[in-house]
Amino acid sequence: MSNLNEYLFQKREAGLKLKEYNEKHPENAVGSLKAKVKAKGRSGVREIRIRDFQIISDSPENFAGYELGPSSPELQLGVVGSCLTHITLIQASLLQISLDSLEVEVTGEHHNLAGKKGFEDIPIYPHNIRYKLFIESEETPDTLEKLHKAVEEVCPILNLLKNPQQIEGEVIHTQPKEEIQF
Repeated sequence: MSNLNEYLFQKREAGLKLKEYNEKHPENAVGSLKAKVKAKGRSGVREIRIRDFQIISDSPENFAGYELGPSSPELQLGVVGSCLTHITLIQASLLQISLDSLEVEVTGEHHNLAGKKGFEDIPIYPHNIRYKLFIESEETPDTLEKLHKAVEEVCPILNLLKNPQQIEGEVIHTQPKEEIQF
């Protein structure tokens, strides 16, 4: 049994316990998510804080960045890949499908002139997003197709992008604090 299959066994046990708990306590099944992002002075680097974790996002040098981290569109592709990987592991564990290795590659396009004169028809957001699941397994192609279908049905970030929702925003305006002179 490879290390990934050992992990899938543990993942199945944890998933079944979580499912049982959520079914017994549906009021606790809804979780709240939160991310805070702050633009840092002098560099414009975006500091992303999620729980106790920090991720840095920056732009390439040709877009007034310092190459200190991936850009937002690159992070989005990484988030899709991370979610697809996680959900593939979950579904493989629940369906008891053996995986020796799993890698996900996500690609897309982002056009710097999108929306500008002469380029109005090009989306301003990452588009032509594609992904590939690279799976090493002794399972049959039909079994892996069943896994793929299950992943596409329940992957939250993949489905968010396929079926977008309304996002509400607001501006909270505060005045700069006065600096005390000594």
